[in-house]
Amino acid sequence: MDSKILLQVIDFTAQGLEFIGVAVIAIGFIYAGFRSLRHYRQKRPNAYDSLKVSIGKALQLGLEFLIAADIISTVTVEPTREKIVSLALLIVVRTFLSWSIAVEIEGCWPWQVASKRKD
Repeated sequence: MDSKILLQVIDFTAQGLEFIGVAVIAIGFIYAGFRSLRHYRQKRPNAYDSLKVSIGKALQLGLEFLIAADIISTVTVEPTREKIVSLALLIVVRTFLSWSIAVEIEGCWPWQVASKRKD
């Protein structure tokens, strides 16, 4: 396979993953909103908690797709030190966001979830 075609396929894959990541977040927000509204109308006591968990899960899944797209797109360009450092910082920021979302959903650090569920 020609290297130019391979780079185009890799770039297209990265763009597709970015699109999927954004779509997952957008659809997740819409779904969580409608679901929370339904719970609120039914006078369920945990409508807010349900909304928070649904949005958090959509954000986490979307972030995973976006991280994968960033990693793949870094492969298509010449891997300079600046681009690798930029990718590393982006992954650190997105990982921090993912962890903070997990803490918000679970109410504890990700490595404490198993012991919390036993209680």
